[in-house]
Amino acid sequence: MAVRTRRKFLLDTVSAAAMIPVGGSRVLAGRVGATYRMPAEWAPHERTLMQFVPPQNWRRGDYRAAVREWAAVANAVADFEPVTMVVRPEDRKRAARLLNSEIEFVEMPLNDGWSRDTGPIFVIGDDGSRRVRGFTFNGWGGKFPPFDADAEVKWRLAEAFAWPIDEIDFVLEGGAISVDGNGTLLTTEECLLHPSRNPGMGKSDQERLLRDALGVDTVIWLGQGIAPDPVTDGHVDGLCVFAGPGAVLLQTTDDPADENHVIGRDAKRRLQRARDAQGRRLEIIELPLADDVLHINFYICNGGVIVPIAGDPRQDDAPLSILRDVFPERRVVGVGGKVIAAGGGGVHCITQQVPAAG
Repeated sequence: MAVRTRRKFLLDTVSAAAMIPVGGSRVLAGRVGATYRMPAEWAPHERTLMQFVPPQNWRRGDYRAAVREWAAVANAVADFEPVTMVVRPEDRKRAARLLNSEIEFVEMPLNDGWSRDTGPIFVIGDDGSRRVRGFTFNGWGGKFPPFDADAEVKWRLAEAFAWPIDEIDFVLEGGAISVDGNGTLLTTEECLLHPSRNPGMGKSDQERLLRDALGVDTVIWLGQGIAPDPVTDGHVDGLCVFAGPGAVLLQTTDDPADENHVIGRDAKRRLQRARDAQGRRLEIIELPLADDVLHINFYICNGGVIVPIAGDPRQDDAPLSILRDVFPERRVVGVGGKVIAAGGGGVHCITQQVPAAG
């Protein structure tokens, strides 16, 4: 698929958009007069985007198992909504053997399969228009070179689907944030203030950028993400995510010997002190931390919640029961996620929603 240069994208979109300064960079605001906001994950989706994992950053045996888990997640999501799988041309036959026939393919170069971090982040205007915010991807601080193909995924998808896209000179992965769609954003200091992301930008500058780019009014800062985390530097979607308006799920443990005991307690204290953009205290729902997967790294799709599981009732039963209580109108589906977890993520990390326009 031929892809235009980023400069060409900007030339195409700038004629229909107003430029606004954000945190020292420039962001395309979208249609003049429209107000844009990132919707919550539980808002209706048009489809889910995924990337069929290539072998670049995986050992051979782990890679074969990872491919099977990636495919199982895609097939589970496809029971609820359309799935578009980005795939390298050389992997298309393998993908076709593993994926349900209704899943569509888009071919392009890839380095890895973490669609949450490399795929497009959407905002919706109050006029119903939809845009992609083109944040910079730098391989989680340059940890896994090369990452040039993954840095272009959102741009190539915008070209393929004719989605307007706005370049933002700010490093941000989708797993680093969680929003409630009503003006509140969760993140961690460990990730957004990490020197490998946006050195020299403090909290106030970053909050201003996030407010303008994603339409949020309130940023709630947690401290560290779940440890150890040698890949994402504390992504919030492994620790705490919005479960609904005014409610969050928080991954915690009662084991004082686990370093996450202190991390979870600190996060809970910060959440207890916080107010969302509507002035509400947050309902905090604790999810017990398991050994082999992060159950909180689930994905909300149309009518379903896809949850990574360890395949061990001692680890899975309590978190799944809590999630069924939290999402009574959705079907909670567990999908094996131990290999994805060992690679640094979960179901949420390998999916990215496309919100329904309008």
